[in-house]
Amino acid sequence: MLKIGHLKSGDLIMVNDEGVVREGTVVEISHEENQALVNNGVQDFWYSPAEMNAVPLDENQLTRLGFTGEDQDGGVKYKRDSFRLITPTKGDFSNIEMWWREDRRHFNHPLQVHELQNLYLDMTKVHLELR
Repeated sequence: MLKIGHLKSGDLIMVNDEGVVREGTVVEISHEENQALVNNGVQDFWYSPAEMNAVPLDENQLTRLGFTGEDQDGGVKYKRDSFRLITPTKGDFSNIEMWWREDRRHFNHPLQVHELQNLYLDMTKVHLELR
């Protein structure tokens, strides 16, 4: 279950569409109705928080978002343009350091794809979308 207040247009999430779980992209948020309009790959449909789940951040998702990885001392540095994200242990996304210009941030808990997208937007002022 996701909180509507944590979502922004363009975020990647998983939706439960009458028992079929699909990846979708948030199109619009309705705080009044506590729902999100999501393009689920078939159609745009309104979903409640109970029907939405986060997509876990992993190497595959970073690749889909346009990041390239470079092995570094047992960990991996992921790069997209001038934005950097480092995991000290390959495959372990529970300890992440990221930076863009002078803005450095560290997270010692796993991030979800929509959280990375929102952090990227906050830091760069550009929305992070699939490439």
